[in-house]
Amino acid sequence: MKEINFILKIILLPFSLLYGLGVSIRNVFYDTGILKASKFSIPIISVGNLSIGGAGKTPHIEYLIELLRPYINLGTMSRGYKRKTKGYLDVRPNHNALEAGDEPLQFKLKYPDIAVAVAESRAIGIPYMVADHPDIQLILLDDAFQHRSVRPDLNILLTQFEKPYTRDQLLPMGRLRETPIAAERADIIIVTKCPEYLSESQRESMQTEINPLNHQKVYFTKYEYQDIYSIYNPNSTLKITKSLNVILLSAIANTDYLFDYLENQVHDIKEIEYEDHHVFTRNDVEYIEKVYKNWEVENLIILTTEKDAIRLAMFKEQLEEKQLPIFVLPIKVSFLDDEKNNFDHQIKEFLLNYQS
Repeated sequence: MKEINFILKIILLPFSLLYGLGVSIRNVFYDTGILKASKFSIPIISVGNLSIGGAGKTPHIEYLIELLRPYINLGTMSRGYKRKTKGYLDVRPNHNALEAGDEPLQFKLKYPDIAVAVAESRAIGIPYMVADHPDIQLILLDDAFQHRSVRPDLNILLTQFEKPYTRDQLLPMGRLRETPIAAERADIIIVTKCPEYLSESQRESMQTEINPLNHQKVYFTKYEYQDIYSIYNPNSTLKITKSLNVILLSAIANTDYLFDYLENQVHDIKEIEYEDHHVFTRNDVEYIEKVYKNWEVENLIILTTEKDAIRLAMFKEQLEEKQLPIFVLPIKVSFLDDEKNNFDHQIKEFLLNYQS
């Protein structure tokens, strides 16, 4: 296996070099001002990562929403990955995942009082969003670290504890969209999906590996999983116990962290995995039913993520007719030790001191 991986890397190396050259030239153009990044009169916070998916952007944006919406009128803007619509769209609760994208729709359904918009070009979309919502005071850009057409006022970079950008390689050899040196653009670096108990030596080792610049602050977060709820009735909740058998239905970038959690919480697990942002079909529903009926055990449920539930909602009636017990596992971001107060204070200080 190691020999195969080595040969594959040799084959992919020229493509990674070409990809890296193209990204580097683009960055030089922005750094030298040949390409101009748009600057806006309201604060823009970007939340992104260098790798492709799996770092936890959505729950971290939700953390910021819950932190700030009591004090400020805010909104989120995403590109709406895998949506079938084009251009700028002001997301409404009656949209579906194919129209708005799963993550933007998740934001709108969970926080209907905030503005949510999608646009392939953030630089073009932001003026439309401000026109639609003239009282907006802050925009959170989702997955925009590598999209340099907009100059954010605060750049938050996420990286996974088990898969930090410092140990990765450029596409297609690895999962990086830019070289690790791009992390210098970040104001805040958050190491996500940390173990439940992170030792001081582990923390110091990661700090040394990241080697933050003087202006950068590094934080560490983990996930806190909440009580699961029925996809048909969010008010119907259930606690995860050792008596449960679970079919984990997921179409997200990385399920390792989630699987490790469930492995210690339930009796047994089977997985149905699809590629990230997979658009479910009726054939998928039939297959899910087949897996469920063929596993003849007691206390069996199907468990999925909030993002996947957004896409499954298009087949809610069909799933309910088949009487498939599908539950959704919500997650929240938790900062390690006393870092929550420090992070919250830094974000609030940034907004209090903001000057356009």
